Amino acid sequence: MTKLRTLLVCSPGGHLGELDALAPRIEPPSEQTWWATASTPQSDQLLAGRRHLPIRNVPPRAWRGAVRSLPEARTLIRTHGIGRIVSTGAAVAIPYFVAGRAVGAECHYIESAARVRGMSVTGRLADLIPGVHCYTQYPAQATGKVTYAGSVFDRFSPVDAVADVPKKVVVTLGTMRFPFRRAVVSVHRLLTELGVRPSDVLWQVGPTPTDDLGIVAGDLIPPDTLRQAMVEADLVIAHAGVGSTLMALETGNRPILLPRLHQFGEHVDDHQTLICDEMERRGLATRHNPDDLTAADLIAAVGRRATSNANPPAIRLIAG
Repeated sequence: MTKLRTLLVCSPGGHLGELDALAPRIEPPSEQTWWATASTPQSDQLLAGRRHLPIRNVPPRAWRGAVRSLPEARTLIRTHGIGRIVSTGAAVAIPYFVAGRAVGAECHYIESAARVRGMSVTGRLADLIPGVHCYTQYPAQATGKVTYAGSVFDRFSPVDAVADVPKKVVVTLGTMRFPFRRAVVSVHRLLTELGVRPSDVLWQVGPTPTDDLGIVAGDLIPPDTLRQAMVEADLVIAHAGVGSTLMALETGNRPILLPRLHQFGEHVDDHQTLICDEMERRGLATRHNPDDLTAADLIAAVGRRATSNANPPAIRLIAG
């Protein structure tokens, strides 16, 4: 079988985290692999040492920005002789699929694990482009033209632990542009109640205001710093984004997940509640509403671990 030059294209943040986790499992293998995503501190650090092509940033559902990316997509595909394009979204996937199909490249869209029920807008658009193969990470969604490909979470298994008062804690709200004040206020109150030293808590809060809480918080923490802090932590508390959840599991943690809700302006929809459903079904996390979270919940979650399978099942792409 002829090996193709592959372009892995996606938005930074959770989409990139998923594609990074899935890429080593993709079969058939590539002749050469290039990464295309917007340049951010997170993506630059994650992709350091790899063939990384910084591209125009296309925010979620910014379809005009996606259209403006089409000339850039054409240039990259032709310049590097790309024969296969794989994406986990979001809107940036569409111009690359259009440009790729125009020159006969294989195109594969792997729907985000965030989409537990139904395809995203990007997935539905990708499905309309002739020759684009679409995949789901949930067997129940494998209908019609959509194929089950396996999940980023297949390689993790839960491990029991003994509850205790947390000593080192990581709180991460991902790279979302929406504040998540409810989560920060609730977690800060409970950690104070439990007597956890401020110096033993790493806060990554994005645009959430914290000046009145007296905590030292970072907007965006370098991925290596955040990952090392999770390795050392006995409790990880995160918003229910796929990227944050993956990093917690990859560092051996079973996190407390706090889903963002649309009604409070914390996200564009409520899909994070569906991620929580799936993680609880797998026994890989516990979900809580920030307003109902208690100190007992934190104590119960301390030390819960996850193990990683060194040989997870392959992600087999359809040829042609």
